Amino acid sequence: MNFIDQSEQVASLGRMLADAPLLALDTEAAGYHRYHDRLCVVQVSTREETFVIDALAAEIAPLGEVFASGSNETILHDADFDLRLLGRDHGIRVANLFDTKVAAQLLGETTLGLAGLVEKHLGVRLDKKHQRADWARRPLPAELIEYAAEDTRHLPSLRDVLRSRLVELNRLRWAEEEFRLREAMAPLPSENGAGWQRMKNTRDLTPRQYGALRELFLWRDEVARERDVAPFRVLANETLVMVARNMPAGGSALAALNGITPLIVSRHGADLLSAVERARRLPEVDLPVRVRGPRRPPPDPQFDALVERLRGVRDRVADEIGLERGFLMPRQQLEEVARRKPEAAHELRDVPDIRAWQIEVMGDALVDVLGR
Repeated sequence: MNFIDQSEQVASLGRMLADAPLLALDTEAAGYHRYHDRLCVVQVSTREETFVIDALAAEIAPLGEVFASGSNETILHDADFDLRLLGRDHGIRVANLFDTKVAAQLLGETTLGLAGLVEKHLGVRLDKKHQRADWARRPLPAELIEYAAEDTRHLPSLRDVLRSRLVELNRLRWAEEEFRLREAMAPLPSENGAGWQRMKNTRDLTPRQYGALRELFLWRDEVARERDVAPFRVLANETLVMVARNMPAGGSALAALNGITPLIVSRHGADLLSAVERARRLPEVDLPVRVRGPRRPPPDPQFDALVERLRGVRDRVADEIGLERGFLMPRQQLEEVARRKPEAAHELRDVPDIRAWQIEVMGDALVDVLGR
């Protein structure tokens, strides 16, 4: 295993990897501990060597051309977040992807985590005790570097096992379709500062209480940004909602709230009360308006019955070919099929996000139900 923390080393590595037919890739980010969920570590393995790169110390852009060229097959496990993070932070795209989690799903595996698959198929037990590690910590401890290396070291061998099984079951085309879709995913969006609107258990808040929640959220966000810690490490969402709901007018009222400890009062009490007071003084016209989603359509028994018949087909086919039912076709797709009522299997292509392999597997059976 090779540890790299200099940009010159990354440039040299990029030139070397350009000739490797197969690469394994993984990333480690800091979102659990830090305010910005930035890319901290990149792991790359060939069949012979593993490289752990400090992405906070070294410029990883030279690797972008390697991964985007398509001349190397790039293996990731559960690639969605990694690809979107690489795209957002460094503009790096990956072509010629092989996602071992997707492959496992298409094989009907019941265990989808990397550790479980590696142990089942390779007989290697991975230690996952550092899953919640602070990857922005510097210097990186040696045990974290070694831990990171394990996430890509075994991916080439796991890929070989899963690919062979896909070929055996004539499902490699299915997997390749899924891989191409993941390659085209948009990068992660940046936080727009409206996270308070997505907090749970707030539907019963009055406009004034909702305004208090906004003030409390913005205060916590600023503290977290200044300290470079994840916002929940300042105060949990549940605590903000509770304070907003009760709108305490003084220290004793704040301290009386369930879950408000003396430490919270001493550390944040004045700021919490100030945020609540700002909300009390807001003019009615400045109180936030809750964003409402689209209204649900009224119940339609005939439509629901049709979706249930389609679901029955989906469940039967999934059980026959050994796939998880929701993976074969999620309910929202079944509902869209019921709305569009295609008269032939090829018309299913117009259903949003539907795959050619889904149509191949059960297109005719779905259309048959629609025609009854």
